[in-house]
This record gives sequence, structure tokens and C-alpha cells, in this order.
Amino acid sequence: MDATPGRAATAPLVEVDGLAVTFPGAGSGDGGVRAVDGLSFTLAPGRALGIVGESGSGKSTVAAALLDLHRGTGARVAGTVRVGGLDVLAAPEPQLRRLRGGTAAMVFQDPLSSLDPYYAVGDQIAEVYRVHRPDASRREARARAVAALDRVGIADAARRARSRPHEFSGGMRQRALIAMALVCEPRLVIADEPTTALDVTVQAQILDLLHELREGTGMGLILVTHDLGVVAGSVDEVLVMRAGRAVEQGPVGEVLSAPAAGYTQQLLAAVPRVDAVREPRPAAAVRAAPDEPPLLEASGLRREFVRRGARTRAVEDVSLTVRPGETLGLVGESGSGKTTVGRMLVRLLGPTAGTVRYRGRDLGALGERALRPLRGELQMVFQDPVSSLNPRRSIGESVADPLRAAGELDDAGVVRRAKELLERVGLDPAWYHRYPHEFSGGQRQRVGIARALAPSPRLLVCDEPVSALDVTTQAQVLDLLGELRRELGLSMIFIAHDLAVVRAVSDRVAVMRAGRIVEEGPVDTVYERPEHPYTKGLLAAVPVLDPRVAGDMRRVRSAA
Repeated sequence: MDATPGRAATAPLVEVDGLAVTFPGAGSGDGGVRAVDGLSFTLAPGRALGIVGESGSGKSTVAAALLDLHRGTGARVAGTVRVGGLDVLAAPEPQLRRLRGGTAAMVFQDPLSSLDPYYAVGDQIAEVYRVHRPDASRREARARAVAALDRVGIADAARRARSRPHEFSGGMRQRALIAMALVCEPRLVIADEPTTALDVTVQAQILDLLHELREGTGMGLILVTHDLGVVAGSVDEVLVMRAGRAVEQGPVGEVLSAPAAGYTQQLLAAVPRVDAVREPRPAAAVRAAPDEPPLLEASGLRREFVRRGARTRAVEDVSLTVRPGETLGLVGESGSGKTTVGRMLVRLLGPTAGTVRYRGRDLGALGERALRPLRGELQMVFQDPVSSLNPRRSIGESVADPLRAAGELDDAGVVRRAKELLERVGLDPAWYHRYPHEFSGGQRQRVGIARALAPSPRLLVCDEPVSALDVTTQAQVLDLLGELRRELGLSMIFIAHDLAVVRAVSDRVAVMRAGRIVEEGPVDTVYERPEHPYTKGLLAAVPVLDPRVAGDMRRVRSAA
């Protein structure tokens, strides 16, 4: 990729030529798994490159190779990688230490695993500064840490620098990681999925911040993501990866508006659009009769939590209905109370006040014995299948457990039915005895759906079921839910922070903020003619695939 006009004589900031990364283990003819195969690209100073592709395409492997983070892992790395003129793969350790955090810095996907829970955030940033500026005093390092936090938009930075990671929200933790990356003023920042699982407004803030920092400092940026909407307004060039190879690369506007590779076209076609309804809308094919009584009705729900003697109200006066065969989307930012509402609706959590009626019966008035037959009709698909599946039990046994609890089948019948459910969600029944770690994220989510279907539910509450999946896997899971809804007559409550996904699957939508529903109505009406300022703000923060429109939206947000 060429430098911009006027920079033709400037040496590339990043040069990658013939990069190949092979991990040990069975999988390929040479005795390893080839994660990256013959990749080449360049990045000029001050420019931004987006590396996109599905999970397993090799994106993060490339990002790690830029700082030679594969050294000592057993991975075989070949080719040439130069960052700031340094031959990274051949550099001795002292030079690598100066490169990492000094010349180039990385922002990782999960800030909780990158930040030490035992130390204050400011101390951790100051430590990075002192490693690269050994002559700096503790006072100077702390001042630099506070300045870095202030620079990335942390309010009252001097006080918050003394906070530990668990005292920060998800968006604040990601800002803290960016501050840590910037404290030594690197020439290059590598951001590996920095906005995955963040709600749309926080995601927009992080992307705007990276853009402003690049504009203000002239740093180069490599943004690794599976979300094409994220790269549209954030980078100059885009490189599309599949199975370790580059299938297409070029200016972001050209690649997104007129993709040459079939794979890029497939990725773009799989992206849910907030400005257009997918036709046919997969999960909205079943319509409830308007005069049919609600399947589920919640009235005046309130939920309070008490921590360290302090009372926090998570949900306040929430009322909603779901009719047979209907999908209700529940959207809002992190902390708005969506998941708490979902758990109360299926009685995984009792409300502090209010009622939940299912088929006319007050669930709160039922004892455990009377409630047990209804639990099978109210099922939940959780956000993280890794934490909701027992790693010591095969996926088949996890799906079979609800069947055994019902006691309606003998053991052979239970296994047969569990295999039928695995096949129904698109998994090979022969995988019955495999364990969760042997599956991809999308496959594990299918296992979670199969387990939820085992007791033959009438209402499925899906809590962020596709938030961490790449766009093609996300589309597959959404289509699967749509097929199940049509064939089984399921009602659904679809909880998500991704407004484009919610529009693609829902009949009606309820928008939550600070524990309350601030707007509710038919999904197309709410999206096309939002009334509440909060809803308008959420829609304005959704990434779009047109770089020019994305740039205009960023300028409007900056001026607000």
C-alpha cells in the first residue's frame, strides 16, 4: 500500500514480506498448523490499516508477529517484519523490549486479562513509562500516567488513576489500555479487536478517540477486527484475510463499495444493516394475532442489589409483553438493565417488586414444585457459551441433561434425542462425545441453543447470543434462530447492544436506559422515526459501511 501524496520519500513504518506463522501440532503436512501463509503489506507513517476477516483467519497472529510475540512459544515464524526500520524477527531481546511499548504498542481485546487486578490502573501505566524511561522518577511517571488517562477521556484522571481495574466500566478499561499504549508516545499502535462486545456508544467513543489521537500525533494505526463497519470510518486501507492469506487489499472506500473478491462480498452481505431490513427478515416470519392474549406479561418490575451496604437499583418500573410467535428486541448500553430483566422473566432472578405472568399465571406466586413444569417452557441462551457449558462434560451430555431432568425418556432415548437436537442446530451428531474446547465460538453457541431447545420451550430469551461472533458466524446463528422460530412457533426476547442485529430479527423493540424502558414500538417505526433522544443517540453511534458517511457522523459526534 502506497504512502499518501507528499510522503513518497518517507520510509514505511511497517514492512511485512512473505510472513508465515506455523503453530506446532497436527493439522498440516509439515507437522503444524499454518496460521499465516505468505502475507505481505506495508504501512506508511501516519496511516491506518484495517486487517479484517473471520475468526481463525490469522488476524491476531499477524498482529502478534509485528512485535514478535510468538518468540519462545514454539511457533515457527518466517519472512520479514520491519517496524520503524527494525528487523523484528532477527532483533535481540534488548531491542525488542525497546520496540514493545516504545516504538510500537498493542491494545489487546480483553482489558480485564491485560490489566493486573491487584494494582491501581495509574501505577500500571506508570510502570510501563519507567520501563522505557528508566531515568524518570516515580513522580514524573505518575504524572505521565495521569496525563495519559486524561488524554483518553477519563474524567477526574488524577483520582481515577488510583482505582483498580474492577472499578472501571468496560469502556473505561479499554481507554486505560489505550492510555498505557500511548504513555511512551509510540509511532505505531496495534489495536486487536479493541471494541468487541462493547455497546455502540462506547465503541463509537473508542473509535473516535483512536482517530483523534492519530490525527493529533501522526501515529500509525493497525486495527484488527472482524467488523467491517468498524474499519469503514477508522482506516485508510483495508486488508481482508481468509485462512492465513490476503484475499483483497486496497483503499477502504474502494474495497467496501466495490469488493473484487467473492469472500469480501460474502462478508459484506453478512453484515446486519441498521438502515435496511434484511429480506426476508429471518426471525420475523411468524406474526402473532393482535387479539391473542400475551404469552408473557411483565408489570412494574423492579430489582435492587445490595453491595457493601449500598443499595443499587438496576431495574425500575419495567413493563412489557410478548405475544405467541413474536420476537421482542431489548436494546441498550451496558448497565442499562437488559440482562437483569431477561433473568427475571425466566425466574433465574426474583424481582424486588412487580409481577411476571406466563400464560396468565403469576410466576412469583408459584412454589418451586408448581414452577418446575413451566421452567422447561422458559429457556435462556446465554452470551458466553464457554462459561455456561461444563468443560468436563461432553456437549452431548450437556444437551441431554434437561432431557434426563424431565424423566420422559430412557437413556437410549435421551442420547437419540440429544443427537437429533445437535443435528437440528447444524452440528454433526457424531460430535456428541466431544468437549466444548474442541469447538469454535459459533459452534459452542449452537450447542447452547440445542440445550435450550431440549425441554421444548415456548419462549426463548437470548442474551447477547452473537455479540462476540464474526459477521458470517453471527448471520448463521441468526438464521438458525429464525428457522427455529418458524418451525417451532417460538416466541423470543432478543437482548443485544447491536441495534443492527436487533432490527434484523425483531418485530418490536424496547429501548432501555438506566433500568427503565424509554421507548417501545414496532421495530421499523422506532428505527426510522425514533422519538427519545437516547434512541436517536444510539442509532447515530451505529457503524456504517460507507467511509464518507462514517466520517460525517464522527464529525457530528465531535461537534456535539
